[in-house]
Amino acid sequence: MELTDANLLVTGGAGFVGSHLCERLAADNDVRIVDDFSNGAPSWVPDGVEAVEGDLREESVVERAVTPDLDGVFHFAADKAADRDDLSQFRLNNALTESLVGRMDDVGVTEIAFTSSSTVYGEAPMPTPEDYAPLEPISIYGASKLAEESLLSVYAHSHDFTVWNFRFANIVGPRLQLGAVIPDFIAKLREDPTSLEILGDGRQEKSYMHIEDCIAAMCHVVEHADAPVNSYNLGTRTTTSVTDIAHIVAEEMGLDPEYEFTGGDRGWTGDVPRMRLAVEKLADLGFEAERGSDEAVRACVRELLEGGVPGLDD
Repeated sequence: MELTDANLLVTGGAGFVGSHLCERLAADNDVRIVDDFSNGAPSWVPDGVEAVEGDLREESVVERAVTPDLDGVFHFAADKAADRDDLSQFRLNNALTESLVGRMDDVGVTEIAFTSSSTVYGEAPMPTPEDYAPLEPISIYGASKLAEESLLSVYAHSHDFTVWNFRFANIVGPRLQLGAVIPDFIAKLREDPTSLEILGDGRQEKSYMHIEDCIAAMCHVVEHADAPVNSYNLGTRTTTSVTDIAHIVAEEMGLDPEYEFTGGDRGWTGDVPRMRLAVEKLADLGFEAERGSDEAVRACVRELLEGGVPGLDD
């Protein structure tokens, strides 16, 4: 899909990743978002971007958002809380995607990029390639993303859609909200600079990718991959442990707290303790992230300390 002089829709376009993508796309395209603003802010929507406010499950909203003149859709709208153990999240995320692709099919819009997740793999050997099987997610969030990928596969193979699935590592940067480890650590240390609670044993080790690299990777893949279904891991070749994140946050805040671990090898039900995605497929397409995992974490900490933590500094 060409990302120049196109008419594009970003669902969830006022959220963390969606708003950054809109900033990138709006420079060369006509961009519309649809968002209920439950996971984002109207102020994050760039000037000149049309906003449709509402729930994609509502017929009137999806009809206003998805119009025949669109060239493509970036689908970010979702309940993104990876630590929920609640079937309502599964139903919500799938209902959003069902409503969206049904409307796209009705009006003849057939290009869709979807933000999936590394959680579709479950607890898999590292580094995990895109063709790893069997896919056995251990969280409701991961199950919802895998089900959505399956539905998109049906539309690719039976309704002539072109689909790009992006299986994210942990994406970090400006506007990262509470509920993610970096802003949570900042909030905890502001409340008590002498002590920091760390969920689990602190040995959880995952790949962190900066939002700038994430957006650049998505655009590169959409412009260069053209199979009916294009699934790509987005991550870095390195990982960072939760304890190392704590060290980086404390250092950037000029603090030396005592760590208090809650124990166990994971932070919550469904947490994958260790994750590193294989990125050779992305590299073969011509893209490499500029920052490694530690660099992405440190950049994010500095950006949140300077620009503010959403929900904490508003």
